[in-house]
Amino acid sequence: MTTTAASGYRMPAEWAPHQATWISWPHKRESWPDNFEPVEPIMVQAVATLSRSELVRINVLDYAHQKHVAALLEGKAQAHNVQFHRFPTNDAWCRDHGAIFVVNKAAAAPLVALDFRFNSWGDKYPPYDLDDAIPPQMAKALNVPCKRIEMVLEGGSIDVNGAGALLTTEQCLLHPNRNPGMDRNAIEDVLTSQLGVTQVFWLGEGIVGDDTDGHIDDLTRFVAEDTVVTVTEHNRQDDNYAMLAENRERLRQLRLADGRPLKVIELPMPRPVEFAGDRLPASYANFYIGNTVVLMPSFDDPNDAVNERSLAAAFPDRRIVPIDCRDLVLGLGTFHCLTQQVPAAA
Repeated sequence: MTTTAASGYRMPAEWAPHQATWISWPHKRESWPDNFEPVEPIMVQAVATLSRSELVRINVLDYAHQKHVAALLEGKAQAHNVQFHRFPTNDAWCRDHGAIFVVNKAAAAPLVALDFRFNSWGDKYPPYDLDDAIPPQMAKALNVPCKRIEMVLEGGSIDVNGAGALLTTEQCLLHPNRNPGMDRNAIEDVLTSQLGVTQVFWLGEGIVGDDTDGHIDDLTRFVAEDTVVTVTEHNRQDDNYAMLAENRERLRQLRLADGRPLKVIELPMPRPVEFAGDRLPASYANFYIGNTVVLMPSFDDPNDAVNERSLAAAFPDRRIVPIDCRDLVLGLGTFHCLTQQVPAAA
């Protein structure tokens, strides 16, 4: 079976109905150096919130790890909406190592898991063999076909509107540490043929502190077919100012297939969040859209309230749930990085 646009498969937008959210429970203490303890309570808040309206599937290392996580969730998450999978991982970033799902409701197999190669963001954090092996296990648990695609692609490096448009960055997808034998055209060919998109919108560089080489989910996200939110920096002395201004100008010039410009909602960045003198990738764009809620990272910053209002206006049918991520972002990601949606296929 070939999951191409010609055969009717496409990647739906994140706000389309989910049958589940998939998570790899954090366990690698080195990802949160000297500060792992606050991470699990934050994850409990996230799972408790999501489990009120959708199934949450959680990868754990083994039976002992499952018992540990189940004890943390007891009395907080909806037990009937939590399912464990003993699929060991190297780290917690399910957005990037998990399967990417495409749907075709008219097909005999309406849901297909795409298994892109994962190389730990350019071989930065070996080993990553367990992470790269996760997509087929997810597909087997769901009893859906799985297709291996011999291109490195992380879920956090792309965002789609479900109507043919995809956002990404040059810094990430054109980086030689991912697919050195592929140029822009070759990469676009894979994205269009496997994800069912017809337009690829390229932004430039990502925010300071992002070890993924500029993932789009820290920059700009679709919130409707014709609307994006994008992080902005108004302090000209800030290291993010120039690159975010350039991306904002690129967004102004983009046009959808029917010629319409994108509507753009600005999300002002928080004050710099640092650890041991290093800037962390604290971004309001790293929210996760659940069936009835939006998990919004907050940073004890005046712009928390500003961006909560903006997201509430963008998602009037969902409750915005701000959760303090000053400790979580030490791992160099927040809610979007830690989740992968499983679309409803019917």
